[in-house]
Amino acid sequence: MAAFTLIIGNKNYSSWSLRSWLVMKQAGLEFEEIRIPLDRPETRDRLLHYSPSGRVPVLQHGELTIWESLAICEYLAELVPAAQLYPAAPDARAIARAVSCEMHAGFAKLRTHLPMDCRARHTDLGVAPDVQADIDRVTAIWRECRQRFGGSGDLLFGDFSIADAMYAPVVSRFITYGVTLDPVCQAYTDALWALPAMQDWLTAAAAEVESIPHH
Repeated sequence: MAAFTLIIGNKNYSSWSLRSWLVMKQAGLEFEEIRIPLDRPETRDRLLHYSPSGRVPVLQHGELTIWESLAICEYLAELVPAAQLYPAAPDARAIARAVSCEMHAGFAKLRTHLPMDCRARHTDLGVAPDVQADIDRVTAIWRECRQRFGGSGDLLFGDFSIADAMYAPVVSRFITYGVTLDPVCQAYTDALWALPAMQDWLTAAAAEVESIPHH
């Protein structure tokens, strides 16, 4: 029996589930996965069995339950330091935390108007000005991180970090909605999309049969 259990929503739609799941995979952790489809009559009751918030993701580790995605990621960074889920250098680590928290707390227009839908492709919807402002801020973050800290690899801080997990659903959104990117941001998108763990998630998302109408 795995030491960890991760409760997630639909892989096609649940952006917060993707973040914690990707960190666990990149850290090389074995875990049991419980998938609870979202937006169904029984969803909340099923989730409340695992989580006081009634939301996903939820990590169970022994007697401990963690029901918030960034808290899960931070816990794993402390629990498995060898996985180097944050950059080693203090300045890079501080910026990685800052951009992760900014993603966690912000970009409401982007989330609302470009919901994650891994299977879909919508390249003709257009982008409202307030959504474009969020896109511009995201891409500015990506360019700055790549320029200042990305020299050792292809991701925001070179090697994989929690910051990449936090922006993975945005990469998915940009692909779904055909957002035009500059060469630096496109290269980052391609690199994150190509991660084997990301490809495993996308394969599973494509095999799901549920559909949420508002997506």
